[in-house]
Amino acid sequence: MKANVDTKPGFIQHMLGKIARKELDKRGQRVILAFSVLFSLNIAIGNVSLRFVSVNFNQVMRSLVPAITIVMGYMVGKKTSTKRQISVIPVVIGVAMACFGDMSYTPLGFIYTVCCILLASLKVVASGEMLTGSMKLHPVDLLGHMAPLALFQCFFLSLVTGEVSDIIRRWDTEFNPMVHSTPVMVVLASGISSFAFNISSLMANKLTSPLTLCISANVKQVIMIGLSTVLFHTQISPLNGAGIVVVLLGSARYSYVSVIEKMMSAKNDEPPPETRNGEPPGQAGASMVVEDHLENGTANNQHNHPHDVR
Repeated sequence: MKANVDTKPGFIQHMLGKIARKELDKRGQRVILAFSVLFSLNIAIGNVSLRFVSVNFNQVMRSLVPAITIVMGYMVGKKTSTKRQISVIPVVIGVAMACFGDMSYTPLGFIYTVCCILLASLKVVASGEMLTGSMKLHPVDLLGHMAPLALFQCFFLSLVTGEVSDIIRRWDTEFNPMVHSTPVMVVLASGISSFAFNISSLMANKLTSPLTLCISANVKQVIMIGLSTVLFHTQISPLNGAGIVVVLLGSARYSYVSVIEKMMSAKNDEPPPETRNGEPPGQAGASMVVEDHLENGTANNQHNHPHDVR
């Protein structure tokens, strides 16, 4: 039984593929360190920005991430076709419509939010390069190298921002699991969900593209609005409802364009027809015609002059 189990790949391996720890050189270690800082700042600034801006303003600004990702992709040599760029426009507009509401913000909150969307775009592009570029890391391996560094960095940022001291102050009355188990369960559930989210997003980034991942994130936002409307009877305006429809139609258009481009790319990458004796198809065909003509000529000569054949 043990041998049978050992020879069959598990469910996780079926889902994620072969996971192998890759040793990094000095350059690779520096890249991972820089990415971990980017990852930590993206979390910290994203959380801090919500103190100074409304959720609606934050979501509307985040709808610009696909457009910024296209620009950053050009900067690293990843060009996006014109059809895909046009398909992104209704998605961005639709998300802005769906999330439009309380648009309150402070000047400091605006700066934080701009930094947040820039970091989000940069994180997606950078992770795509590490997954499909020269390093070619597996998503799980990338998290294994990066997560310990990001853990210490996030802890340091929580110390600087005062979150740790606030938790200590409220520990005995609110956060102690012996008093209330809910906060601990929420933190554990959040950690598991975040791990699953990071794995799935990195896998999607590796198999598709950073832009496709950003489009999926925008679609996720409007789906959450729709689910909250159905489950919690949240009131939405006609503008918000129209935005949800625009995003869904725009994402469907983007998916259609992506599939068509992949099919055309696969068709162009097909190998040419098999050649004869290493010759190109046209030359091989000509050689066959010449050889058949010579064979027929030889046969006729033998028939007309049988005595000349020795």
